[in-house]
Amino acid sequence: CSSDLLPATMKRLFRYAAVVIIGLLLAPLISDRRVFSSNKSCLGTNTVCKDTRGMAAVPRLVLWAWERPEDLRFLDPKLTGVAFLAGTVRLGPDGMSFRPRLQPLRVARETRLVAVVRIEVAANSVLDATKADKVAAAIARAAEAPQVVAVQVDFDATVSDRASYRELLVELRRRLPVSMPISITALTSWCIGDRWMAGLPIDEAVPMLFRMGAGQGEVSNWMRAGRDFREAACQTGLGISLDEPWQELPAGRRVYAFSPSPWTERSLHTLLREMQLWP
Repeated sequence: CSSDLLPATMKRLFRYAAVVIIGLLLAPLISDRRVFSSNKSCLGTNTVCKDTRGMAAVPRLVLWAWERPEDLRFLDPKLTGVAFLAGTVRLGPDGMSFRPRLQPLRVARETRLVAVVRIEVAANSVLDATKADKVAAAIARAAEAPQVVAVQVDFDATVSDRASYRELLVELRRRLPVSMPISITALTSWCIGDRWMAGLPIDEAVPMLFRMGAGQGEVSNWMRAGRDFREAACQTGLGISLDEPWQELPAGRRVYAFSPSPWTERSLHTLLREMQLWP
């Protein structure tokens, strides 16, 4: 190869490496991609078909599977989905890098998946328009993994970053199929007193009700008083953790649950018992 062709070749190789690696990690238990090849999915041996367009494709209970080995074959695919960390985007002074998931994820082939991409921005870097376009492309490629029915973007946006994250989400929406919903994780402050998410091209914002630090008491009092989140996008889902149980949470929401240790049938039952106590 000539010197000017080699960088382009390497870029193409890296561009598809993330999707290939994710696919290989999921491949042992995901052998039939036809399950989610259209707007209809047929689950189980009884061929129960249902419309999977938009967030209706995502079960009402979703377990987060972060960067560690997870064996979730015990889940009932009709009731529980998995939001797995597909990769991490890092933005630094030298540009953008994408680190794909390196730990195995084992699920039944009927399990519906949400591809989560974490965005980390170095202190001496910014998310400008050029980088936003590249990040959106990386997230869109992660959505091509088998059995993925939605994408979720996990990020921390300062006030000065918000315009760039809006551009990123607009570009991501343009790149994804119309039927592929976009979810984002959200600070509770965005959902209660901050309206910057209004008009974002997203289908869901998940308020993170754990690791809140100093804001824990304020949010607890807010919800104990029976008040809902002000931002409409935050009124359909909740993000919780097994090690920070809640006594009262709104019913009828999609629940994303995090566990500080690998998921087991026992930890799932603990979660379900906790959820039964909510009004």
